Amino acid sequence: MSLEINNEFGHVSISDDVIASVAGGAAVSCYGIIGMASKNQVKDGITEILRKENYAKGIKVKKDEDKLVIDLYIIVMYGTKISEIANNVQSSVKYQIEKTLGVKVDEINIYIQGIKVNK
Repeated sequence: MSLEINNEFGHVSISDDVIASVAGGAAVSCYGIIGMASKNQVKDGITEILRKENYAKGIKVKKDEDKLVIDLYIIVMYGTKISEIANNVQSSVKYQIEKTLGVKVDEINIYIQGIKVNK
């Protein structure tokens, strides 16, 4: 599935992986985020921190009736206020996607997959 944009100059198709890469880059740049986690449920209590090239595994992009919905699965730093981190991630991701891709984001859902002590 991809995002389709039509304008007077032609047709633009933006893949979900591109949206996920932009969203993942914006999310991990926020204070308190250790990294992205897999959107698949954690198996055996082991959480893997995804690298930059695998952000799409930790982000789900949905388009429902002209609404863009992004689900982010993240790992946060121990000792930080989770509600503040989630709020910062939502606003940062929304701003970055709208600025970079020129599309309106309707919803950003944050799922905390783990808490890690940063050494």
